[in-house]
Amino acid sequence: MVHSPNNLLFKKLLAHGFLWCILALILFPFLITLSISLREGNYISGGLIPDRPTLEHWYLAFGLDFVRADGTVITPPYPVLDWLWNSVKIAFIASVGVLMMATTAAYAFSRLRFRGKQTLLDGMLLVQMFPAALAVVAIYALFDSLGDITPILGIDSHWSLILVYLSGVAMHIWTIKGYFDTIDPALDKAASIDGASPFQIFRFIFLPLATPILAVVFVLSFIGIIADYPLASIMLRTEDNLTLAVGARKYLMDNKYMWGDFASAAILSGAPITILFLIAQRYLVSGLSAGGVKG
Repeated sequence: MVHSPNNLLFKKLLAHGFLWCILALILFPFLITLSISLREGNYISGGLIPDRPTLEHWYLAFGLDFVRADGTVITPPYPVLDWLWNSVKIAFIASVGVLMMATTAAYAFSRLRFRGKQTLLDGMLLVQMFPAALAVVAIYALFDSLGDITPILGIDSHWSLILVYLSGVAMHIWTIKGYFDTIDPALDKAASIDGASPFQIFRFIFLPLATPILAVVFVLSFIGIIADYPLASIMLRTEDNLTLAVGARKYLMDNKYMWGDFASAAILSGAPITILFLIAQRYLVSGLSAGGVKG
């Protein structure tokens, strides 16, 4: 069947129009938030394009004083950059820990033989089905008691929160194991015949082949941790120790809703995720769609 040039052009324009509509729907909430961050005052109502745009809220988000036209000096109400650094630090350390634990465990479950392997895998999957928010009371009680023994593992400690996030490793073990299962066992046998130990096989064969899925797991873990609110809100107390997800809530408390400041902090919180995506984007598509064996 021969298609006329006019029909092909129409279908192409229709497809591009559909994609632009989807992109507009995705970006619309971001544009609204950006508009609020550029408006005078802390008002949520107004047009998409501010009448008199101002960088006041962005100055305050970056910890800088802002001088208004009438000479009034506005000082930053909260340490947003400190909160952002806390979020990035906790998410990075926890994600590296999750990746190390998940990778080694996935290799064991994929290639080693030991009793109870399938039972352990099914048990981890079953436990992971329950959201972490259900365990907030138990988590608080546990680390409150640990704080009496060593403060570094008590409430209001970043290391305590990192340990909590490490407990979410089960689903990532399943993800990496599925990728390892696609790697041809003949590679293992060939390396073993050449005298390679199991660790050398893991280090020099599996890790290079699994780079895409490792990037995916790291990115997913990083995003989940940096955006977490329930667990961080019960584990962190003092203002300087808060993450940005928890600290930004202070803009909307005590019947004083500071929407402009909140909007700028919200956009700033997306910067680490955007940078991470730009760095890891070359691995994400292959990690989500391909297996360990390439044709």
